[in-house]
Amino acid sequence: MAKDLLTIGGVELNSRLLIGTGKFNDDALIPDVINSSQSQVITVAMRRVDFNTNQENIMKYIPKEMILLPNTSGARTAEEAVRIARLARAAGMGNWIKIEVISDQKYLLPDNYETIKATEILASEGFIVLPYMSPDLMVAKKLEEVGAAAVMPLGAPIGTNRGLKTKELIQILIEECEKPVIVDAGIGKPSQACEAMEMGADAVLVNTAIATAGDPVVMGQAFKSAVEAGRQAYLSGVGGVAKHARASSPLTGFLQI
Repeated sequence: MAKDLLTIGGVELNSRLLIGTGKFNDDALIPDVINSSQSQVITVAMRRVDFNTNQENIMKYIPKEMILLPNTSGARTAEEAVRIARLARAAGMGNWIKIEVISDQKYLLPDNYETIKATEILASEGFIVLPYMSPDLMVAKKLEEVGAAAVMPLGAPIGTNRGLKTKELIQILIEECEKPVIVDAGIGKPSQACEAMEMGADAVLVNTAIATAGDPVVMGQAFKSAVEAGRQAYLSGVGGVAKHARASSPLTGFLQI
């Protein structure tokens, strides 16, 4: 059986769980979470990175073998997102970038229009662009058209741990998109990550649910297991759902003489 790898921007990954660096009570936990989750990609907000300080720096907790996915958190327009992405690359953080353009401060919903603009510019400059988006098929198609390496629909508003509230819309993206679909934001439990993978999502990104858990290290392990279980179930072919009961063995005949 061929190895089941996730390919993003030409890079093959064993893990389908992407993690984040925000909201940990103690950033020193991050290396242990990376180890327990076996994640290979970690996102970090550029506004938390300061290479010129002797004070606490998030980067010292991230092993060099991890693929950095700097994000443009704080950007309100495409122009700001592009500027942050260029700063990340100039700072030696590689060419992967997660586009986050959010001007709504109540629900923190992504601005799909500005996200498309930023994705087109950065993809043309050689970035591997992973745009965070509200799940909309036409937007996802446009993001693919302008060079996105994957699309990252939200499951629920960011940081809420409410699960897959946009499940039906995500399912449409899974069925119609050519690039990997990575469910981002809202996943609060391993069971919800498993459900996303069972649906056919290519990967999930989990931050808040791990970082705010009572034991983030153990929760990282739990999400790893859930993602793997969901993926195996999807590849195995989940059984159909019926309205009426169907016996699993014959109900008649065995007592006939």
